[in-house]
Amino acid sequence: MRESISVGQGRVCTIRKSKRARRLRLTLHRDGSLFLTLPRFVSYTRGRAFLASKAEWIEEKMTALALRPDMFLLRGGKKEYEASRDLARKLIEERLAYFQPLYGVSWKRVSIRNQKTRFGSCSQGGALSFNYRLLFLPPHLCDYVIVHELCHLIEFNHSKKFWALVARTFPDFRTLRRELRLL
Repeated sequence: MRESISVGQGRVCTIRKSKRARRLRLTLHRDGSLFLTLPRFVSYTRGRAFLASKAEWIEEKMTALALRPDMFLLRGGKKEYEASRDLARKLIEERLAYFQPLYGVSWKRVSIRNQKTRFGSCSQGGALSFNYRLLFLPPHLCDYVIVHELCHLIEFNHSKKFWALVARTFPDFRTLRRELRLL
């Protein structure tokens, strides 16, 4: 079941329940859509109260979104992807080779994709997948994404152990995460 409510200035938030959710989650998508996900044990009334408490955050993020010069992660066109894929693969494989000795991991394959919402991912089978748009990121953010996925080959979660692995190379990983989220 879903419910849509106004959150001011003509904005609407869709509230939905999820069997998998463990906590309330407020998400602002790059297209400006706003979603509140509730665990099944949380009432819509409590969800609306939570949403009201986040009015200032919503306004701040909506303003930042409107000021963003481009929508970096929106999926690029097929021509752009095909023109950049090989160059992105070369860069990513070079950086993987650079960081591999630091972590002593191996992977099954590397895919370069035109992903809509992710810079990288790692499967439990050891397959790494990267967005071709890493090519256009500043080098320190590109390296951060690559190290992040390499660390998932050791710790397939976001536990303290995982972040300790990332911190070996990027002690300032929290700052890098914030910078990446602003894109």
